[in-house]
Amino acid sequence: MGAHGHLLPNRVFHCLQPSQACRRVTLIGVKVLSGRRPRLPSEEQARRMHPNPTAGLTGKEARARLARFGPNRLARARKVSPLAILARQFTGFLVLILIVAAAIALALGERIDALAITLVVVLNGVLGFVQEWRAETALAALGQMMASFARVLRDGQEQLIDTEEVVPGDLVILEAGDRIPADMDITLAVQLKADESALTGESVPVVKGRGDSLFMGTTVVAGRAEGVVTATGSATEFGQIASLTGSVGRKETHLQEQLGRLARQMGLAALIVAALIGALGVATGKPVIEMFMTALSLAVAIVPEGLPAVVTITLALGAGAMVRQHALARRLQAVETLGAASVICTDKTGTLTEDRMTAVRIAMPDQRYEVTGAGYDPTGHIAANGLRVRAADDPGLAALLETALVCNHAWLARAGDDWQLVGEPTEGALVTLACKGWAPLPSRDAAVAELPFSSERKRMSVLARSPDGYVLHSKGAPEPVLERCSHVWGASGPLPMTDTLRAMLQTEYEAMAGDGLRVIALARRVQDDDTLPHDEGGLAFLGFVGLIDPPRPEVAPAIRAAKSAGIRVVLITGDAGLTAQAIARQIGLSVTRVIHGDALAAMDDDALLAALREDVLFARTAPAQKLRIVSALQQQDQIVAMTGDGVNDAPALKKADIGVAMGQRGTDVARDAADLVLLDDNFATILRAIREGRRQYENIRKFVRYLLASNAGEVVALVVNLILGGPLIFLATQILWMNLVTDGMTAVALGLEKSTPGQMDRPPRPKAQPILGRGGFLTILAFGTYTGAASLWVFYSLLPMGEGLARSAAFTAMIVFEKVSVFAFRSLHLPCTRIGWFSNPLLIAALTLTLGAQVAAIYWPPLQVLLQTQALGWGEWALIGLLALPLVLVPELAKAVPLWQRGK
Repeated sequence: MGAHGHLLPNRVFHCLQPSQACRRVTLIGVKVLSGRRPRLPSEEQARRMHPNPTAGLTGKEARARLARFGPNRLARARKVSPLAILARQFTGFLVLILIVAAAIALALGERIDALAITLVVVLNGVLGFVQEWRAETALAALGQMMASFARVLRDGQEQLIDTEEVVPGDLVILEAGDRIPADMDITLAVQLKADESALTGESVPVVKGRGDSLFMGTTVVAGRAEGVVTATGSATEFGQIASLTGSVGRKETHLQEQLGRLARQMGLAALIVAALIGALGVATGKPVIEMFMTALSLAVAIVPEGLPAVVTITLALGAGAMVRQHALARRLQAVETLGAASVICTDKTGTLTEDRMTAVRIAMPDQRYEVTGAGYDPTGHIAANGLRVRAADDPGLAALLETALVCNHAWLARAGDDWQLVGEPTEGALVTLACKGWAPLPSRDAAVAELPFSSERKRMSVLARSPDGYVLHSKGAPEPVLERCSHVWGASGPLPMTDTLRAMLQTEYEAMAGDGLRVIALARRVQDDDTLPHDEGGLAFLGFVGLIDPPRPEVAPAIRAAKSAGIRVVLITGDAGLTAQAIARQIGLSVTRVIHGDALAAMDDDALLAALREDVLFARTAPAQKLRIVSALQQQDQIVAMTGDGVNDAPALKKADIGVAMGQRGTDVARDAADLVLLDDNFATILRAIREGRRQYENIRKFVRYLLASNAGEVVALVVNLILGGPLIFLATQILWMNLVTDGMTAVALGLEKSTPGQMDRPPRPKAQPILGRGGFLTILAFGTYTGAASLWVFYSLLPMGEGLARSAAFTAMIVFEKVSVFAFRSLHLPCTRIGWFSNPLLIAALTLTLGAQVAAIYWPPLQVLLQTQALGWGEWALIGLLALPLVLVPELAKAVPLWQRGK
């Protein structure tokens, strides 16, 4: 050990399993031994600097503080009970109308009608409950973010306690890899670095020293520390942001708003029309009870009873499909809402990037190298002009890689095909770089002393033995390292550093930084003895290494797909602007303006709204600023999807129209605030979810039109028949049979239609676009008029042969009309000849079953009694088939002719 340095830690890695048995793993530059967990020898020297270490709290003090301050956990959102989840399935307006109708039917003694309505209400509720409960339990299974245990010093002894038992005043002991259990002030630190990205979004670990603070939910990535807890639970910085999330109110999805509006409109129309018809019948002398049942039947006919169940089933099946694509919908409507998204606000680290620091460029005084590969997998290589280069080919490169390896505390461990980092990400990237250039690696056991990195020094040096004596290896920020370089490393050895050369190196550094790279400078000097200097000087500059957290390979295609779909992507990060811009360039995200957090804080709302009309990138943002950006976009009538993983993202996740959290590395707070959880943390999964959401919404529009067109035909037939003064054309049980039994199955199959061609090449639908719109109402009116009139024609044509036969034929005709008309709704724009008549086998199966059920209703005695039907002859079936033919041919021609005219 030199006079002013620390002993180097032994280069030994121990693998301690819960069973206390060690297993061998493959390490680069390290031997694997069994035994106790390693402790840095430099800690002992650090302890000698503090001769009166605290013994920690006593057990009695800890128990008293736990009673005073409460458990060390965040204020948990009130857990929704299964009964509450089940109850909210029955609060929709259409469902309430059905419940009232069932109660009235039961009160009037119509038990079969009441039972039929009750069954569809129960089916809808059970389906919705099962999906939401499964989502909640799956989310809980993703695991807790906070560490389960913490090491504290109590009664003078180290103890492993539950994290929730940590109290203010506890002395907590931390080492690399530990999750920090509470806010604390550092009393002892040895080469300490913390990853605070969960709080700040900053991807680069922060150097910490004595007197600095550590925060709950962040992670120690290098070194060791002790600290005194200053705040626990909701009083921590983590907890303050969690409470900001709780202050954001509950939101309704876009689909919920539209379906709620449609339900209110249909319910109001049903009540008004039924009341008017009932009053008209009584006024013309018909019995009050008969007219009341007729009015109830009419209300049932107007209200699409099957709609809640069909929507629920369609969304549940879609949610199940998304789980297979690694997206968990916490609410059924979440995926559909994502399909309407016009803006995706995304963070950078881990979502767009690998979250693995990687060396991509080497700049030496006389040579430039590019580095392939990503993350900590050492199978890439170093290349110059497209040709692979090894350390043996270039003595200068060999010296740089040796310094990168020796002046380093990180290790790479291989478990199967996966490479894992043991240590700090920047140092891990340098070890990986050395592995790509050396075969085999030089020994790392020659190190004898160290000048550690600190936030003041911004560099680290290691003194190591060499065949020529001793070599001082240095690495750090470019400015302090260059200041201490008097030479540069040349092909024939060290050369004097001239002013021109220094300026050239400075320009090179600025260019690399301008490309968004984190730049590390490396230097060395040879000396005769093992004396560690006070301050490195007389170094020979070796080169710069440019590091970056590389983008995920699938992100660039996903960004292109988003652009093609008319979806804007806005990058909001806590990282540096230059770094974020570099990532944006690599993934093809257009950026014309960068706004940093301090500039954003100075902006008024009008300036922010104006900035959001540009291709803007937000850097160094605070949690409240993310929330403000989302709110501003919503003021512009955008449907906003927000991605995030950290607690700093949670308020914006909850405020956004659709919050998307990361399942693997996301915090509990972020996942609880989100509507959709990406189980693979992959940005491309969002695009798959958007595609699924668009498919769901388009199919919902199809079957809403289909169901309402079917009901419209029934209403036309009932109303016109009442005006004509004839006997009832449909009985209440027959109306329920049509709406609940036959329509529902067909509509569910319609909801499973595949995506239509070009769906992701169209812009998002306008936020104000209704589910129906004028075109939808006209379609419903046209189909309803024809099917109602055709049913009346059948009814009155056969009425002279008997009321029972005429009603049975009209009832069957309406069923057949509704079934064959479904082909007109399979696509709102393309004919079936284009999408394929049999491309939806479930629809064909549903049609076969429902038409078969109708045949049974006509010919099977038990159903004849229930539905009061009579058997039909071939003549009646021929008449029905002839009248059904235009429902297939006319829509096909109406869609095909415009395509022919456009030459498609």
